[in-house]
Amino acid sequence: MRIAIVKLSALGDIIHAMVALQFIKRHLPDSSIDWIVEEGFKDILINNPDIDNIHTVNIKQAKQKKSFKLLFSELKKLRKLPKYDIVIDAQGLVKSALVSRIIPSNTTFGFDKNSLRESFAAWFYTDTCKIGYDENIIMRNIGLISSALDITISHDEILNKKPYLFSNSQIPAGVISDSGANIALIPGASFKSKIYPVEQYAKITQELNANFIVLWGNESEKNMAQQIQKIAPAVQVADKLTLDELKAFIAQMDLVIGGDTGPTHMAWALNVPSIALFGSTPGYRNTYTTNINQVLESESKVDPYKIDKNDFSIKTIKVSDIVKITKELLKDKP
Repeated sequence: MRIAIVKLSALGDIIHAMVALQFIKRHLPDSSIDWIVEEGFKDILINNPDIDNIHTVNIKQAKQKKSFKLLFSELKKLRKLPKYDIVIDAQGLVKSALVSRIIPSNTTFGFDKNSLRESFAAWFYTDTCKIGYDENIIMRNIGLISSALDITISHDEILNKKPYLFSNSQIPAGVISDSGANIALIPGASFKSKIYPVEQYAKITQELNANFIVLWGNESEKNMAQQIQKIAPAVQVADKLTLDELKAFIAQMDLVIGGDTGPTHMAWALNVPSIALFGSTPGYRNTYTTNINQVLESESKVDPYKIDKNDFSIKTIKVSDIVKITKELLKDKP
């Protein structure tokens, strides 16, 4: 069976969908899997042994430039792909549904209109399944792909998954401690109400004896990292990392603490202990709790259909609660 999965963006969403790859190969060992993704996110997929080919598009760039010519060129490129038995749209947006339908295939599979935020997307599919939009995102992806391919992926399989992010990069010498726990802090996120205050991150580092390293991806996040270091000078601020380097870095950590953002979700994918902090976005939906991957949520009642970006309740999460869980997760570390 020739399978194409469409998940264009963003980083965390792609990571959440990638978990299904190893189970597809386990249940359908003779299948081939291609992935269609935005150019800027392709490096999260590279080196994964369960992906046969990665095909990139620049739909986002075409939208930013308001260029119909570029959009047409990108869509035309997709028409030239080899024919698939099935194309699965794991994104569920109109743009991803259009991309999925343009790719030559026998079947285009996606969520039904009642399972989508952009219900019009369902018109582009030849077959659909119903899974509530407010359901856990990991289970939505697993349910969609299981239904599309007529396989069963169990809860136990997910809990016992193999790490599924792979890197060729090396961490610079001297950054990782050999004598204590290495903890990565992820202060950035895609919008402000998902960001935990820098003062509280700094307080965490002052409450624990560990090697803290702050990771960042843009100038705003770099500024937050430097603010944390200014309050807590022992904290390291990492150099800017490529996506491939970021995978390697997270894989070497003993714990990752951050908000609802891609690098925090990388820890889950790599079976690295993590504490994910949620305020304006739903923790029950946007990650998958395990013995080593824990969630702390504010008391806000979050509507996944309509995120309130003015909800800054994440700042009410207590440092003492983060410290307590950290000690539990790292109880076997020196």
